[in-house]
Amino acid sequence: MSDLRKIDSIIARYEKSEESLLAVLQDLQREFNYVPKEGIIRLSQAMDVPLSKIYAMGTFYKALSLNPRGRHVIKVCTGTACHLKGAGLMVEAIERDLNVRCGETTQDKNFTLETVNCVGACAMSPVVVVGDDYHGHISPSKVTDTIKKYRQ
Repeated sequence: MSDLRKIDSIIARYEKSEESLLAVLQDLQREFNYVPKEGIIRLSQAMDVPLSKIYAMGTFYKALSLNPRGRHVIKVCTGTACHLKGAGLMVEAIERDLNVRCGETTQDKNFTLETVNCVGACAMSPVVVVGDDYHGHISPSKVTDTIKKYRQ
């Protein structure tokens, strides 16, 4: 029930208009680390916007997730520079270390592994981002040591 109060509180901060949808979705994402189904339903009702429109936004923007994510989101850059310097090897090493596939969350809900097209840090390639922390010039052996620092 407290989640519904949080959801309603976030929605209440905004004007009742379609222009507010993305901002509300971003705030829900920030609060819950994903956009909960209940949030989408409440937002649809509050803004009088079809659920389909909100789901379309939630699936269009890569920064939004409609599935629960781990406490730490690991993003492996797969842009050209990172790809050429072994981004695929980073993904494989992390998958082995965490026993998850790309796009999945560990059972303990501590990590979610994702790939992104570019993080804008080509000079540091290959790059792995954990939360807001950028780790550049990383190798498969270094990436598993780096992730250990984020374990609970």
